[in-house]
Amino acid sequence: MGKKLFFVYNPKAGKAMIRSKLADILNIFAASDYELTVFPTRRQGEAREVVAERGGGYDLIVCSGGDGTLDETVTGLLEGGYKVPLGYIPAGSTNDFGGSLALPKNMIRAAETIVNGVNFPCDVGSFNDDVFVYIAAFGLFTDVSYETAQDMKNVLGHIAYLLEGMKRLSKVRSYPMKVSYEGKTIEDEFIFGMITNSTSVGGFKNITGKNVKLDDGVFEVTLIKTPKNVVDFNNIMLSLLNRDIDTDTMYCFRTAEVVLESKEPVAWTLDGENGGTHTEVRIRNINKRIEIRVKKAEATEQ
Repeated sequence: MGKKLFFVYNPKAGKAMIRSKLADILNIFAASDYELTVFPTRRQGEAREVVAERGGGYDLIVCSGGDGTLDETVTGLLEGGYKVPLGYIPAGSTNDFGGSLALPKNMIRAAETIVNGVNFPCDVGSFNDDVFVYIAAFGLFTDVSYETAQDMKNVLGHIAYLLEGMKRLSKVRSYPMKVSYEGKTIEDEFIFGMITNSTSVGGFKNITGKNVKLDDGVFEVTLIKTPKNVVDFNNIMLSLLNRDIDTDTMYCFRTAEVVLESKEPVAWTLDGENGGTHTEVRIRNINKRIEIRVKKAEATEQ
């Protein structure tokens, strides 16, 4: 009996380019003696369901799509309790996590990396009863990714996120929160917060900090205080993009676990998808929980 590979992909991700690459990708897998099962998703959440139900019978699970498809696949693996290595062929409009892993943007080369590469033990996050791969966030712009139409994201890419976000600047909301980690407590008002395990967010590299490692058991936390005026707001955005941290306007720290509490329900996004609204979230790093196929182990040390 040959090795078994389960390939789940989102045919609509990005510009649907996988449709023209699918035969070549499957040939690469078959040439490496894998017995293939192929599953195209038809709706949101289906990758999570099918991987949770069927992922245990395979030697390798591969997903292709955007960060949302990756999130669903990883969630399915964890829900099923499987320890199966994961291959990822990025095909979305930003692919932050694929960039953090230095995965090839070319789909064919990404498939070759999966059959020829090595397994990299990678951290994931628990978020109350849910799971995320590389980012949990609230506040400014966090609902843009799942409210921006797919066609608009395909055509405009990063510009679509910025255009949609710019419409909201006059409606910036402040979130009073209590943040607890490692015996410390912060009580303040924020316009944005993100807990990340990635070298880029929204296509912007190094926005999460320097010397980020995806297997160190800790997250990078960035909490931006509510600005007093427009000048403060502009300075905050520049500081964040340049990673020139201004401690008067934001908190930045690393931790394995953090609890965020608020009196009013706060909307969260997990890996760019809707994470629901919560008054309390407990976020915990699950160190080296999954193994992702990468070109070489050093690829993640950026």
